[in-house]
Amino acid sequence: MSETEHTTDWWPRMSDAAANAEARRIINDVYRPAPPPAPIPTSYRDTTEHPAVGDAAPIWQDDPRIVPAWAAGTAVASIGIGAGTTGIGCGIWLVLKGFSSMSVTSVVCMGVLFSGLAVAALSIGAAFSRARRSVSKHIYTGPVTKHTHVTTHSRGLSRTNNTFHG
Repeated sequence: MSETEHTTDWWPRMSDAAANAEARRIINDVYRPAPPPAPIPTSYRDTTEHPAVGDAAPIWQDDPRIVPAWAAGTAVASIGIGAGTTGIGCGIWLVLKGFSSMSVTSVVCMGVLFSGLAVAALSIGAAFSRARRSVSKHIYTGPVTKHTHVTTHSRGLSRTNNTFHG
């Protein structure tokens, strides 16, 4: 057997500096952060020029709506009405809760206040209605005469023809 077959040494052998440099390169390659993936386009803008005169070519456009427009409108209106009713109900609840914690004297005072407001509203309404009723008299300078002449033609019991001349 030859000497090269029994040897356990690596051939060709690297120097320590070259081995360290190669180890550093391998470690850097393994632990190098991966480059971010290329961005995937989520939209497309057609950059072709539109014709200056005439119509563009028709393009099919899918309708992505799932719900008909009338149903969506009804749903939005229902939500609005429900929210408004809830707000009004909460307001009424707060007012009644406040009234329930009042004493008899304060209820009488609130009644006086409300009756005072009612009297003020009635007096303002009466003033407006009298102000709207203007004092305008129609003064005619000439005599007014009205001549009415009626001609009646009767034939039997049920056939009567009245003609008015004015």
